[in-house]
Amino acid sequence: MGARRASEDNGRRIGRRALIVGGAVAATGTAVLARDELARLWWRVPGVEKPREQGAVDFAGASWVAASEANWRRADRPDDYGIDMVIVHVTQGSFDSAVRAFQDPGHQAASHYIVGQDGRVAQMIRELDVAYHAGNRDYNERSVGIEHEGFVDRPQDLTDEMYEASARLTARICARYDIPVDRQHIIGHVEVPGTDHTDPGPHWDWDRYLKLVRRARTTLRT
Repeated sequence: MGARRASEDNGRRIGRRALIVGGAVAATGTAVLARDELARLWWRVPGVEKPREQGAVDFAGASWVAASEANWRRADRPDDYGIDMVIVHVTQGSFDSAVRAFQDPGHQAASHYIVGQDGRVAQMIRELDVAYHAGNRDYNERSVGIEHEGFVDRPQDLTDEMYEASARLTARICARYDIPVDRQHIIGHVEVPGTDHTDPGPHWDWDRYLKLVRRARTTLRT
């Protein structure tokens, strides 16, 4: 867990593919698919004001618990910064201790989400905004950060419920921003250039995790 504050910004765009997807959706006749695809299309249109209702979440399975405003920067992603990466963290502590840290303005770091060992998901920062989670400005701007409750040297902390809940969350993020489900785009904190962190650690099962994400991503299309 952790990172340093990043500073100011630079941007990205909507692609022609998103507009094509919107047209294709209208013809599917599948209500669930249409709703998901049209939501993704709306999210990617430049200049559209994104909603900021208090307590709103980007993932239906999450509960809202706000991080301190000192630990993130307001943005309008993916309009101003394209999102092409998910970064996996481990908290090195309990779920509640991570929440407290991210609500502490002196901590100067927070992730978008925390996933508990029991599968619960808290969203602390909107995906619209830049969370200070990666310890690298560029990676902060282009990624969504997900913390997982536990310690890197305790494989028993990485529960089935956690893997499955996190995979559903990551699948939804990848679907929303057209992020490929692979190890170039779903990475660990340890892989961020310039970081001194080791999470998610040697016990994180990447093969299992990506398999779960791919399975969850497939169900979003049915």
